[in-house]
Amino acid sequence: MTTRHLLLASAALLTLGLPARAADPDLLVFDWAGFEVPGLFAAYTEKYGDSPTYSFYGDDDEAFQKLASGFKADVAHPCSQMVSKYRDAGLIEPWDESRLVGADKIQPRFLNSPIFKDDQGLWYLPFDWGVTAIAYNTEEVPAEDVASLQVFIDPKYQGRTSLPDSADDVWALAYLATGTTDWTQVTDAQFDAAAAWLREANQNVAAYWSDPSEMTQLMTSGPVLVAWSWNDGVTLLQEEGFPVGFQREAKEGSSSFFCGFVNLKDGPGSEDKLYDFVNSYLRPEAGPALIDAIGYGHTSTAAMAMLSQDDLVKAGLTEISAPVLSQTPNDPAQRERQLAEFEKIKAGF
Repeated sequence: MTTRHLLLASAALLTLGLPARAADPDLLVFDWAGFEVPGLFAAYTEKYGDSPTYSFYGDDDEAFQKLASGFKADVAHPCSQMVSKYRDAGLIEPWDESRLVGADKIQPRFLNSPIFKDDQGLWYLPFDWGVTAIAYNTEEVPAEDVASLQVFIDPKYQGRTSLPDSADDVWALAYLATGTTDWTQVTDAQFDAAAAWLREANQNVAAYWSDPSEMTQLMTSGPVLVAWSWNDGVTLLQEEGFPVGFQREAKEGSSSFFCGFVNLKDGPGSEDKLYDFVNSYLRPEAGPALIDAIGYGHTSTAAMAMLSQDDLVKAGLTEISAPVLSQTPNDPAQRERQLAEFEKIKAGF
């Protein structure tokens, strides 16, 4: 089964509110649709003879709200800007570092925040990283049109663009497009400029995509020519043989993000199996499995060492010279403001 089919199946089951894969009842993983890649938890399966049970989500805020409302799981996979919300809500506890194998290989830049690690312990296990940039139909869109992020407000592409239904990603785009490359120090004037730009971009949007498989459908079926995309959407299009380009070096830049595991309090499953699960993801061999299936990079230097330059080029994970807005933790109040404004913009206000 291809990654595309896995994502489609996961998304369909998600809409029913059911676990997308029921297996080992002693471990419940709350994760993004599409991350149930056997190569990632291979060591777990080898030891226990089965995969963990998965329940899926398509949006960080959706996942947080479900957990805050009482849903019980053993481990979740938020992106970095969400960790402070989990800590403030008392939903997570530190990892026992003595039980982790491979965490010492995580690149220090992914743990460079007291939100992730402090004198109380290690709160966050960064695992995967990727980028958000312009995916486009190379047969229909000239390269010069995607040399700038202003393609998303170009009247030529009215009804032909798609943006993620993710406040973090669309605000990263809007800040970049209006000249802001650091969202940890946003002024009211910068926020207002980005909001005005987003309102203009909204007029060109054919649809907001909720997961990468939905974005690929929008592009392969014809209406969407230009999308603000994660790596995995591009990987799926490449698998389909679709003529997709991935422009990370628009003059205003592109965005980067990273995600990882949090240890949920009062998880219903086995603590031993939880650590075996995350240790499987921290193996060097998880690096090739991750990039092959989803197109993301691994936070482990040992895992990344197993990848070729060709792997990195194809996935769009090489260094670039254009600006990069890193989606690291920002002010929670500012993030809530962005969420509220995004909902108004989508509603046409």
